[in-house]
Amino acid sequence: MRFLRVSGTHREVGRQVGAATAEVVRREAATPFDPALVDCFRAATVEHLPWVADELEGVAEGAGADPVAVFAASIVELASGGCIDLVAMPEVTADGHLLVAHNNDYPASTEPDYLAIEWRVPGEPVCFTIGLGPWLAAGWNDAGLSMTANALTPADERAGVPRVLVMRDVVTRRTLADAVEAALHPARASSYNWVLAHRDGGAVDIEGGAHRAETIEPEHGVLAHTNHYTHPALLDLEGSTGIDGSIERLRRARELLAAREEPWTSDAVRGVLSDHENAPDSLCRHGDGAEVRTVFWCVADVTAGSIRYGSGPPCTSDEDVYELPR
Repeated sequence: MRFLRVSGTHREVGRQVGAATAEVVRREAATPFDPALVDCFRAATVEHLPWVADELEGVAEGAGADPVAVFAASIVELASGGCIDLVAMPEVTADGHLLVAHNNDYPASTEPDYLAIEWRVPGEPVCFTIGLGPWLAAGWNDAGLSMTANALTPADERAGVPRVLVMRDVVTRRTLADAVEAALHPARASSYNWVLAHRDGGAVDIEGGAHRAETIEPEHGVLAHTNHYTHPALLDLEGSTGIDGSIERLRRARELLAAREEPWTSDAVRGVLSDHENAPDSLCRHGDGAEVRTVFWCVADVTAGSIRYGSGPPCTSDEDVYELPR
Protein backbone atom coordinates (compact mmCIF):
# COMPACT_ATOMS: atom_id res chain seq x y z
CA MET A 1 0.00 0.00 0.00
CA ARG A 2 1.24 3.47 -0.84
CA PHE A 3 2.36 5.55 2.16
CA LEU A 4 2.23 9.36 2.31
CA ARG A 5 3.49 11.83 4.90
CA VAL A 6 1.90 15.28 5.09
CA SER A 7 2.47 18.22 7.45
CA GLY A 8 1.35 21.80 7.93
CA THR A 9 -1.94 23.61 8.46
CA HIS A 10 -5.19 21.90 7.54
CA ARG A 11 -5.28 23.74 4.23
CA GLU A 12 -1.68 22.74 3.52
CA VAL A 13 -2.10 19.05 4.36
CA GLY A 14 -5.26 19.05 2.27
CA ARG A 15 -3.33 20.37 -0.73
CA GLN A 16 -0.61 17.75 -0.23
CA VAL A 17 -3.12 14.90 -0.03
CA GLY A 18 -5.05 16.26 -3.01
CA ALA A 19 -1.91 16.49 -5.13
CA ALA A 20 -0.87 12.95 -4.20
CA THR A 21 -4.31 11.47 -4.89
CA ALA A 22 -5.38 13.75 -7.74
CA GLU A 23 -6.46 10.95 -10.07
CA VAL A 24 -8.68 9.38 -7.42
CA VAL A 25 -10.13 12.73 -6.31
CA ARG A 26 -10.97 13.80 -9.85
CA ARG A 27 -12.54 10.45 -10.64
CA GLU A 28 -14.73 10.46 -7.54
CA ALA A 29 -15.62 14.12 -8.11
CA ALA A 30 -16.82 13.31 -11.64
CA THR A 31 -19.94 11.57 -10.29
CA PRO A 32 -23.09 13.62 -11.00
CA PHE A 33 -24.67 15.28 -7.96
CA ASP A 34 -27.53 17.53 -6.90
CA PRO A 35 -25.94 20.97 -6.17
CA ALA A 36 -28.78 22.10 -3.90
CA LEU A 37 -28.53 18.95 -1.78
CA VAL A 38 -24.75 19.16 -1.59
CA ASP A 39 -25.01 22.79 -0.47
CA CYS A 40 -27.04 21.68 2.56
CA PHE A 41 -24.36 19.18 3.65
CA ARG A 42 -21.60 21.66 2.92
CA ALA A 43 -23.21 24.48 4.91
CA ALA A 44 -23.52 22.22 7.95
CA THR A 45 -19.86 21.25 7.72
CA VAL A 46 -18.65 24.84 7.32
CA GLU A 47 -20.70 25.83 10.36
CA HIS A 48 -19.75 22.99 12.70
CA LEU A 49 -16.36 21.71 11.48
CA PRO A 50 -14.89 24.62 9.51
CA TRP A 51 -11.34 23.23 9.66
CA VAL A 52 -12.48 20.00 8.02
CA ALA A 53 -14.19 22.00 5.26
CA ASP A 54 -11.01 24.06 4.84
CA GLU A 55 -8.88 20.93 4.58
CA LEU A 56 -11.20 19.51 1.93
CA GLU A 57 -10.94 22.77 -0.02
CA GLY A 58 -7.19 22.21 0.07
CA VAL A 59 -7.70 18.69 -1.31
CA ALA A 60 -9.64 20.14 -4.24
CA GLU A 61 -6.94 22.73 -4.86
CA GLY A 62 -4.18 20.14 -4.80
CA ALA A 63 -6.09 17.83 -7.13
CA GLY A 64 -7.17 20.58 -9.52
CA ALA A 65 -10.82 19.66 -8.99
CA ASP A 66 -14.08 21.52 -8.40
CA PRO A 67 -14.39 21.94 -4.60
CA VAL A 68 -18.16 21.46 -4.65
CA ALA A 69 -17.76 18.21 -6.60
CA VAL A 70 -15.09 17.03 -4.15
CA PHE A 71 -17.43 17.77 -1.28
CA ALA A 72 -20.21 15.86 -3.06
CA ALA A 73 -17.90 12.85 -3.26
CA SER A 74 -17.56 13.08 0.54
CA ILE A 75 -21.25 12.44 1.14
CA VAL A 76 -20.95 8.70 1.67
CA GLU A 77 -24.54 8.64 2.90
CA LEU A 78 -25.28 8.34 -0.84
CA ALA A 79 -23.00 5.28 -1.25
CA SER A 80 -22.54 1.87 0.36
CA GLY A 81 -19.82 -0.52 1.44
CA GLY A 82 -19.11 -3.31 3.88
CA CYS A 83 -16.69 -4.07 6.70
CA ILE A 84 -16.10 -6.10 9.82
CA ASP A 85 -14.55 -4.93 13.08
CA LEU A 86 -13.15 -7.11 15.85
CA VAL A 87 -11.96 -6.26 19.37
CA ALA A 88 -9.99 -8.35 21.85
CA MET A 89 -9.72 -6.72 25.26
CA PRO A 90 -6.53 -6.88 27.38
CA GLU A 91 -7.95 -9.53 29.71
CA VAL A 92 -8.17 -12.09 26.87
CA THR A 93 -4.92 -11.36 24.98
CA ALA A 94 -1.61 -13.13 25.43
CA ASP A 95 0.33 -9.99 26.38
CA GLY A 96 -2.44 -7.97 28.04
CA HIS A 97 -2.66 -5.58 25.09
CA LEU A 98 -5.83 -4.22 23.50
CA LEU A 99 -6.29 -5.42 19.90
CA VAL A 100 -8.59 -3.98 17.23
CA ALA A 101 -8.95 -5.44 13.72
CA HIS A 102 -10.78 -4.37 10.58
CA ASN A 103 -11.53 -5.66 7.09
CA ASN A 104 -12.66 -3.01 4.61
CA ASP A 105 -14.88 -4.32 1.80
CA TYR A 106 -15.51 -2.08 -1.20
CA PRO A 107 -15.70 -2.33 -4.99
CA ALA A 108 -12.70 -4.32 -6.19
CA SER A 109 -11.72 -1.63 -8.69
CA THR A 110 -10.85 0.78 -5.86
CA GLU A 111 -8.23 -1.41 -4.16
CA PRO A 112 -5.20 0.30 -5.80
CA ASP A 113 -6.50 3.71 -4.66
CA TYR A 114 -6.28 3.06 -0.93
CA LEU A 115 -3.29 4.55 0.82
CA ALA A 116 -1.87 5.12 4.28
CA ILE A 117 -1.23 8.70 5.44
CA GLU A 118 0.71 10.14 8.37
CA TRP A 119 -0.74 13.53 9.31
CA ARG A 120 1.23 16.13 11.27
CA VAL A 121 -0.77 19.27 12.03
CA PRO A 122 0.58 21.68 14.70
CA GLY A 123 -1.32 21.39 17.98
CA GLU A 124 -2.87 18.01 17.11
CA PRO A 125 -1.77 14.42 17.73
CA VAL A 126 0.18 12.70 14.98
CA CYS A 127 -2.41 10.65 13.10
CA PHE A 128 -2.06 7.57 10.92
CA THR A 129 -4.97 6.74 8.64
CA ILE A 130 -5.94 4.39 5.83
CA GLY A 131 -8.50 5.45 3.26
CA LEU A 132 -9.61 5.94 -0.32
CA GLY A 133 -7.65 8.97 -1.44
CA PRO A 134 -8.39 11.71 1.15
CA TRP A 135 -11.46 9.91 2.56
CA LEU A 136 -10.64 7.98 5.74
CA ALA A 137 -11.73 4.45 6.58
CA ALA A 138 -9.66 3.83 9.74
CA GLY A 139 -7.23 5.77 11.87
CA TRP A 140 -5.10 6.03 14.99
CA ASN A 141 -3.16 8.74 16.79
CA ASP A 142 -0.19 9.06 19.12
CA ALA A 143 -2.45 10.09 22.01
CA GLY A 144 -3.54 6.43 22.08
CA LEU A 145 -6.80 6.50 20.12
CA SER A 146 -7.95 3.82 17.68
CA MET A 147 -10.83 4.49 15.27
CA THR A 148 -12.42 1.94 12.97
CA ALA A 149 -15.97 1.77 11.68
CA ASN A 150 -18.36 -0.23 9.54
CA ALA A 151 -21.14 1.18 7.42
CA LEU A 152 -24.76 1.14 8.50
CA THR A 153 -27.81 2.27 6.52
CA PRO A 154 -29.76 4.48 8.94
CA ALA A 155 -33.34 5.21 7.96
CA ASP A 156 -33.06 8.68 9.55
CA GLU A 157 -30.28 10.14 7.39
CA ARG A 158 -30.46 13.92 6.94
CA ALA A 159 -28.50 16.81 5.52
CA GLY A 160 -25.66 17.46 7.95
CA VAL A 161 -21.94 16.81 8.37
CA PRO A 162 -21.14 13.70 6.29
CA ARG A 163 -20.00 10.83 8.45
CA VAL A 164 -16.70 10.39 6.59
CA LEU A 165 -15.85 14.02 7.48
CA VAL A 166 -16.89 13.41 11.09
CA MET A 167 -14.28 10.63 10.97
CA ARG A 168 -11.56 13.19 10.22
CA ASP A 169 -12.51 14.99 13.44
CA VAL A 170 -12.73 11.83 15.53
CA VAL A 171 -9.18 10.70 14.71
CA THR A 172 -7.74 13.95 16.15
CA ARG A 173 -9.25 13.41 19.62
CA ARG A 174 -7.00 12.55 22.55
CA THR A 175 -9.34 10.62 24.82
CA LEU A 176 -11.97 7.96 24.32
CA ALA A 177 -14.66 10.21 25.78
CA ASP A 178 -13.78 13.04 23.39
CA ALA A 179 -13.77 10.63 20.44
CA VAL A 180 -17.25 9.38 21.35
CA GLU A 181 -18.45 12.98 21.62
CA ALA A 182 -17.03 13.77 18.17
CA ALA A 183 -18.56 10.66 16.59
CA LEU A 184 -21.98 11.64 17.91
CA HIS A 185 -21.78 15.27 16.79
CA PRO A 186 -25.35 16.64 16.96
CA ALA A 187 -25.10 17.97 13.39
CA ARG A 188 -24.04 14.61 11.90
CA ALA A 189 -25.85 13.53 8.74
CA SER A 190 -25.84 9.87 9.78
CA SER A 191 -23.57 7.48 11.62
CA TYR A 192 -21.26 4.57 11.16
CA ASN A 193 -21.11 1.77 13.62
CA TRP A 194 -18.07 3.19 15.40
CA VAL A 195 -15.47 1.03 17.16
CA LEU A 196 -13.41 3.37 19.31
CA ALA A 197 -10.62 2.27 21.62
CA HIS A 198 -7.79 3.79 23.64
CA ARG A 199 -4.49 2.43 24.86
CA ASP A 200 -5.58 3.05 28.46
CA GLY A 201 -7.70 -0.08 28.01
CA GLY A 202 -11.11 1.15 27.03
CA ALA A 203 -13.12 0.18 23.97
CA VAL A 204 -16.70 0.85 22.93
CA ASP A 205 -18.91 0.00 19.97
CA ILE A 206 -21.45 2.68 19.04
CA GLU A 207 -24.41 1.93 16.78
CA GLY A 208 -26.21 5.06 15.69
CA GLY A 209 -28.15 7.10 13.20
CA ALA A 210 -28.57 10.80 12.69
CA HIS A 211 -30.49 11.30 15.92
CA ARG A 212 -29.99 8.30 18.18
CA ALA A 213 -27.17 6.01 19.30
CA GLU A 214 -26.57 3.11 21.65
CA THR A 215 -23.38 1.50 22.93
CA ILE A 216 -22.52 -2.18 22.77
CA GLU A 217 -19.94 -3.52 25.21
CA PRO A 218 -17.56 -6.43 24.54
CA GLU A 219 -18.78 -9.78 25.89
CA HIS A 220 -16.27 -12.16 27.46
CA GLY A 221 -13.56 -9.77 26.36
CA VAL A 222 -14.34 -9.82 22.62
CA LEU A 223 -16.59 -7.99 20.19
CA ALA A 224 -17.52 -8.21 16.50
CA HIS A 225 -19.69 -6.04 14.29
CA THR A 226 -20.63 -6.00 10.62
CA ASN A 227 -23.10 -3.87 8.62
CA HIS A 228 -26.50 -4.05 10.29
CA TYR A 229 -28.15 -2.88 13.48
CA THR A 230 -28.05 -5.31 16.41
CA HIS A 231 -29.04 -3.19 19.42
CA PRO A 232 -32.72 -3.84 20.28
CA ALA A 233 -33.42 -0.11 20.68
CA LEU A 234 -32.22 0.69 17.16
CA LEU A 235 -33.65 -2.08 14.99
CA ASP A 236 -36.22 0.37 13.62
CA LEU A 237 -33.36 2.40 12.09
CA GLU A 238 -32.40 -0.38 9.67
CA GLY A 239 -32.68 1.12 6.20
CA SER A 240 -31.24 -1.77 4.20
CA THR A 241 -33.25 -4.67 2.84
CA GLY A 242 -30.10 -6.65 2.02
CA ILE A 243 -28.61 -7.48 5.42
CA ASP A 244 -28.62 -11.29 5.15
CA GLY A 245 -24.95 -11.37 4.16
CA SER A 246 -24.03 -9.06 7.03
CA ILE A 247 -25.95 -11.24 9.47
CA GLU A 248 -24.12 -14.33 8.24
CA ARG A 249 -20.71 -12.65 8.52
CA LEU A 250 -21.46 -11.51 12.07
CA ARG A 251 -22.66 -14.98 13.05
CA ARG A 252 -19.45 -16.52 11.72
CA ALA A 253 -17.23 -13.93 13.45
CA ARG A 254 -18.93 -14.50 16.79
CA GLU A 255 -18.62 -18.25 16.31
CA LEU A 256 -14.87 -17.97 15.74
CA LEU A 257 -14.40 -15.59 18.67
CA ALA A 258 -16.32 -17.90 21.03
CA ALA A 259 -14.52 -21.05 19.89
CA ARG A 260 -10.98 -19.90 20.73
CA GLU A 261 -9.72 -21.17 24.09
CA GLU A 262 -6.19 -19.73 23.92
CA PRO A 263 -5.37 -16.06 24.59
CA TRP A 264 -5.70 -13.83 21.56
CA THR A 265 -2.70 -12.63 19.55
CA SER A 266 -2.40 -10.36 16.52
CA ASP A 267 -1.84 -13.40 14.31
CA ALA A 268 -4.93 -15.11 15.69
CA VAL A 269 -7.07 -12.03 15.06
CA ARG A 270 -5.73 -11.79 11.52
CA GLY A 271 -6.73 -15.43 11.15
CA VAL A 272 -10.34 -14.53 11.91
CA LEU A 273 -10.21 -11.74 9.33
CA SER A 274 -8.93 -14.33 6.83
CA ASP A 275 -11.81 -16.77 7.25
CA HIS A 276 -13.50 -17.94 4.02
CA GLU A 277 -16.46 -19.88 5.40
CA ASN A 278 -19.78 -19.15 3.64
CA ALA A 279 -18.23 -17.31 0.66
CA PRO A 280 -19.19 -14.97 -0.91
CA ASP A 281 -20.60 -13.80 2.45
CA SER A 282 -17.32 -14.60 4.19
CA LEU A 283 -15.23 -12.42 6.46
CA CYS A 284 -12.40 -12.39 3.90
CA ARG A 285 -14.09 -11.49 0.63
CA HIS A 286 -12.50 -11.95 -2.77
CA GLY A 287 -12.32 -14.35 -5.69
CA ASP A 288 -12.33 -14.20 -9.47
CA GLY A 289 -14.80 -11.65 -10.72
CA ALA A 290 -15.83 -10.48 -7.23
CA GLU A 291 -17.47 -7.06 -7.49
CA VAL A 292 -16.93 -6.33 -3.79
CA ARG A 293 -13.82 -7.60 -2.07
CA THR A 294 -11.67 -6.90 0.96
CA VAL A 295 -9.59 -3.97 -0.30
CA PHE A 296 -7.50 -3.61 2.87
CA TRP A 297 -7.17 -5.05 6.36
CA CYS A 298 -5.52 -3.96 9.58
CA VAL A 299 -4.77 -5.33 13.04
CA ALA A 300 -3.83 -2.68 15.60
CA ASP A 301 -2.09 -3.28 18.90
CA VAL A 302 -3.65 -0.22 20.49
CA THR A 303 -1.63 -0.56 23.69
CA ALA A 304 1.70 -0.53 21.84
CA GLY A 305 0.60 1.90 19.12
CA SER A 306 1.53 -0.57 16.37
CA ILE A 307 -0.62 -1.11 13.27
CA ARG A 308 -0.20 -4.08 10.92
CA TYR A 309 -1.98 -3.50 7.62
CA GLY A 310 -2.06 -4.51 4.00
CA SER A 311 -3.69 -3.89 0.65
CA GLY A 312 -6.10 -6.59 -0.46
CA PRO A 313 -7.42 -9.56 1.54
CA PRO A 314 -5.67 -10.52 4.79
CA CYS A 315 -5.24 -14.15 3.78
CA THR A 316 -2.59 -13.39 1.15
CA SER A 317 -1.50 -9.74 1.13
CA ASP A 318 1.91 -8.45 2.10
CA GLU A 319 2.07 -6.73 5.47
CA ASP A 320 3.28 -3.27 6.40
CA VAL A 321 3.73 -2.01 9.96
CA TYR A 322 3.37 1.54 11.23
CA GLU A 323 4.57 2.50 14.72
CA LEU A 324 3.00 5.59 16.23
CA PRO A 325 5.40 8.02 17.96
CA ARG A 326 5.56 7.56 21.73
